[in-house]
Amino acid sequence: MSRVCTLCGKRPRTGNKISGSDHHTKRRWLPNLQRVRTMTEHGPRRVRVCTSCIRSGKIAKVISRMSSEV
Repeated sequence: MSRVCTLCGKRPRTGNKISGSDHHTKRRWLPNLQRVRTMTEHGPRRVRVCTSCIRSGKIAKVISRMSSEV
């Protein structure tokens, strides 16, 4: 499963971790992806979306049947 946001396409970034002695080693920054139920053209689906897309309202969450019955 790839670590890519299905809406904005945000993916892992690479760079260097720099120690106190200025030693460089490779590292990765991963996007904060969450599995969210949303409506698509094929019905409700679970998609991996970054938290910035969720907060900005680019995605409409689907309310589950279990929470509506309570």
